[in-house]
Order: sequence, then structure tokens, then C-alpha cells
Amino acid sequence: MERYSQFRDRGSGIAPFLPIPVEPLGLQTPLRIFLFCFRLPLFIFVTLSYFLILQWLPIGSLGKKAALWCILGVPSIWWIDLQVDGVRKGSLKQQQARLPQPGSVIASSFTSPIDAVYLAAIFDPIFTASYPNTRQVERISLFQAILRAFASPATQPAPGALMVDVSSLVEKYPNRPIVLFPECTTTNGRGILTLSNSLLSVPPKTKIFPVSLRYTPMDIVTPLPGSYMSLLWTLLGKPTHCIRVRIAECITRSQNAIDTAPSLATAKSTYNTNYLDTLDRDGQELASSSEKALLDNVGESLARLGRVKRVGLGVKEKQEFSRAWSKSRRTW
Repeated sequence: MERYSQFRDRGSGIAPFLPIPVEPLGLQTPLRIFLFCFRLPLFIFVTLSYFLILQWLPIGSLGKKAALWCILGVPSIWWIDLQVDGVRKGSLKQQQARLPQPGSVIASSFTSPIDAVYLAAIFDPIFTASYPNTRQVERISLFQAILRAFASPATQPAPGALMVDVSSLVEKYPNRPIVLFPECTTTNGRGILTLSNSLLSVPPKTKIFPVSLRYTPMDIVTPLPGSYMSLLWTLLGKPTHCIRVRIAECITRSQNAIDTAPSLATAKSTYNTNYLDTLDRDGQELASSSEKALLDNVGESLARLGRVKRVGLGVKEKQEFSRAWSKSRRTW
């Protein structure tokens, strides 16, 4: 893997785009083949039943969540290890305010299409797509969120995409949480990428909950675009899978601004600042110190929850890695 060393983080040496090595089958080969062949038709049936029929029926939120749990149940994704910052095990029922609620924003890690299915089965949220060069987001469906885990990374929204502020979605859907994937593309779960500025369009008093999702075994992640068959094989061919869910304490833009507000004596005069100075080389509006602190706060929370480090890589590096990988290896 030395040829891909330029896609490692310079400070930590972490390579967040490399696929997880597949364990040798060994004596488990007959069992793995049997499980895959037995589960595949069931998985196709329940998945198509939901996306073609059930999601369009008036079965309510509970009915849709039950159907999504059936999708998760076929590959035996049952063991959910959930921990919430500041909540002792067994006392979560008394601390519901520490969980994402309707009207809040979930800033989730992004490693697998299972991320979106799990979040939909628990919170019934509104999904969005973030891009590195804009504060606005694109509202997407659950199915589109799943497909984005297999898609090539994009630095810009597609032509004609309807972009909105997160604040508009919070106002339009007060009874549902909003999910952001601020890394903009998937990783192998070994690092947190540079976060999108889409978090900066969250209303000042709206709660932001960083949520980390990790899997055991780790090989059901999709850092490579187009890895449909490899995910199906690892997902359906193993006896069971565990999701480790970690939810941090909520963060708000208003509180973050108070914590990082500069003193009047050291504040920079706005009269001496040209508007062009507030744009970076890509034409993107630069974040203020308090906004940068918010992004750092969310990024550090995701890294701490996932027990990984933040890396200085992003969507552009993922694009370059994908091109380099496809020249010498096939993705299946």
C-alpha cells in the first residue's frame, strides 16, 4: 500500500480511504456461503418491499421503523451498544433530553450505508447531503442516503440540485430531526475528515448532537465507491454484526459563540476588512473564529466518540485516491 502513502494524514499516518482487509475464510467457508445464499433472497425481498411499497403506505412512523428493523435483522444486526455522554447505563429512560429530539440536528459519522438505515430506524429523520464548498445542504431521501455511501465523492452539488439552509429544514420539519453527514463522503472509520461548513447554517439555538457509528467486525464499511457486492458478501456472510453507537452532549452555535467571543480590546475592526478578504481561494466564505470553534467542537466530539483522530484530508483527496485505486485495482 506504499503507492497510496500520499493519501495518509501527514500528522498521524492514518489512511481513511483504504478498504478494510478481508479476513481469510478458512474453515468457515461452508458456513459463510450458506449464510449468504440463505439471506440474500430474504434481504432483497424485505428491502424491495420497503422501498417499493411500505414507505409509500400510511403505516405511520412506527410501522416504517419496524420495517427498517426487519432489513437490519436479516444480516443479524441486532446487538446495539449504545452509550450517551453523561448518562449511566440503565438510566437512559430518565435522560431522554440527552438524545436527539425533533427539531434538533444529528451530525453523524459516515462509513457505511447501514448508517442511514440505523438512523432512520431509530429517529425517523430528514436526511441531507453536505458538500465541502457550501453552507447549504441538499435534502435527500433515505434511499439516496444509502446510495451516497457507494457514490463517488463530489465537491459540488449536481446541476439543478435544490440547495437549502439547515435552518429552513428545521423550520419546515419541526417534528423530525435533521441528519447531516458533515464529512461529505465515506471513510473506513479510522479517522474523521475535514468537516463541511453546512453545520454553520444550523440555527443558533438548535441542538447539534454528534453521533458516532462503528461496526464490529469493521469490514462492512464502504470507503471505496461502487463496492456493492463486497458489502453484500461481508454483510450477509457473517453470523452477526454489532453497531457501537455513541452520542455526545449537544452543542449549539449560540453557546459556542459565547465561549469564543473575543474581547472588545482585541476584536478586529470590520472597517479595515475588505469583503474579498472573507473569501477563500475557492470562493467560499471563510468561517469566523466562533464558527471554526463550532466545527472543531463537532469534529473533536466525533473523533473522541469513535476513538479515532481527526485527519487533514477531505473530499478532494478522496477523489484523487479513488482515481489512483481504480487504475490498478477493481472494485466489486
